Amino acid sequence: MPHDHHDQDHTGISPSGHPYREDQDRGLSYWQAMEIAVRELMIEKGIVTEAEVAAQIDAMDARNPAQGAAVVARAWSDPAFRDRLLTNGSAASAEMGFDVGPMKLIAVENTDDVHNVVVCTLCSCYPRNLLGLPPDWYKSRAYRSRTVREPRKVLSEFGLTLPDDVTVRVHDSTADMRYIVIPARPQGTDGLNEAELAALVTRDSMIGVGVAKAP
Repeated sequence: MPHDHHDQDHTGISPSGHPYREDQDRGLSYWQAMEIAVRELMIEKGIVTEAEVAAQIDAMDARNPAQGAAVVARAWSDPAFRDRLLTNGSAASAEMGFDVGPMKLIAVENTDDVHNVVVCTLCSCYPRNLLGLPPDWYKSRAYRSRTVREPRKVLSEFGLTLPDDVTVRVHDSTADMRYIVIPARPQGTDGLNEAELAALVTRDSMIGVGVAKAP
């Protein structure tokens, strides 16, 4: 369930320096260790080969935010598609040939009154099929814990300061439900085609820690 935040006086103490440049976690998590054990067992039992695992990892690594940017550009250009995207993000993405798998993709739209930002407080759930691998800071404990508590302060550390009358809405991703932010379309871009619009859409703007900017 999303959390709404208006202007508040947050007095929580931030980690020293910028908390999103490098993950301070140490050692393997339980789930990382479990993944390694299961993968090695499947290879040992002949269910998959090392080459197949490597090929799948390469395919995942090749994904990048360009697909998500294309979806946003289509939403900016086509009001009917935008409505379908906001109603059913998974189905609308599939219209463009982007299969997001079994997860439920929810698109949320930034407006003059509402700014959306996405986090995964438990781990690093992220729409990888559209945005590629999540950045390291998205997985950091600092971002995961502080974004819900003090979103305005976190956004300011990314260089994004919002007017006091704008509601900041935080969306917490889960294993079966992911979010993509449709950033506000920059002014002065009416004459641009979809490819040109997509070039304005950054990964950070689709997470909500940045905004799309005109060229």
